[in-house]
Amino acid sequence: MTPAQIDLVKTTWAQVVPIKETAAALFYGRLFDLDPALKPLFKGDMAEQGRKLMAMINTAVNALDRLDAVVPAIQDMGRRHVAYGVEEQHYDTVGAALLWTLEKGLGAAFTPDAKDAWATVYGLLAGTMKQAAAEVPA
Repeated sequence: MTPAQIDLVKTTWAQVVPIKETAAALFYGRLFDLDPALKPLFKGDMAEQGRKLMAMINTAVNALDRLDAVVPAIQDMGRRHVAYGVEEQHYDTVGAALLWTLEKGLGAAFTPDAKDAWATVYGLLAGTMKQAAAEVPA
């Protein structure tokens, strides 16, 4: 991840923050459109789940220039997701839903460079989560 990619993710994320509730709703709608089998993994209030998602993304984005500080939390999240029933292939679906949501929410600001930067960030975070999840005993 380059400094330019970090800056681009932070800049575009700042544009999402004012519409974070809408972005969360778009994200989960798209996620369940892409894979309806994921819906039962989410229990409880989806608005609250959306707030948690946006807060987690916000934390990760704000720590991109010091990722070592959040890697342990990202690893813990990956381990916890195993208990929720999340499987490795689900991360690809989540990534696709995230990029789609950003494209819809940002419009013209979601340039090819922004898409590439977000894909890089998501790949890094998802890879960290998957690696930690793989360490959980079956």
